[in-house]
Amino acid sequence: MAKQSKLNSMRLLEQHDIPYEAIEFPETMRDAADIADVLGIPPYMVYKTLVVEPADRGKPLLALLAADSTLDLKKLAAAAGHKKVSMAAHKDAERLTGLKVGGISALMLTHKNWPVFLDSPALELEHILVSAGQRGLDLRVPTSALIRIIQAKVADISAS
Repeated sequence: MAKQSKLNSMRLLEQHDIPYEAIEFPETMRDAADIADVLGIPPYMVYKTLVVEPADRGKPLLALLAADSTLDLKKLAAAAGHKKVSMAAHKDAERLTGLKVGGISALMLTHKNWPVFLDSPALELEHILVSAGQRGLDLRVPTSALIRIIQAKVADISAS
């Protein structure tokens, strides 16, 4: 990857000596399950980042879960200490993050200090793929280092 195309997510990982691998795919793709399929990677290793808004209008939350999982809003609300949360509409997610849907990355949003929740099955994996912060590019990162750098709370947030 050319130096001029280095993203802040990559710089953040490098500042903390966290190894990563940049993995490119067609930038027209936005669905994590489709991306996993194209890359030939099991969908449980490709994590999507969802923007969730608390009903009380507190700070938005980020939920990271496997491509083949569905977010359980009640579980996330309980884990976050809110009575109710809802998915942000695509336009609201883009407005709140400044990133395009399909390229929303917790690594690019650490400066916002939003609560980040990582679905607990990720703990079983040494590495996961997460968005680099733009469509068409994921980063393969060590799970434990990712948790530390994005200050994620690990919780069971997916539907059974």
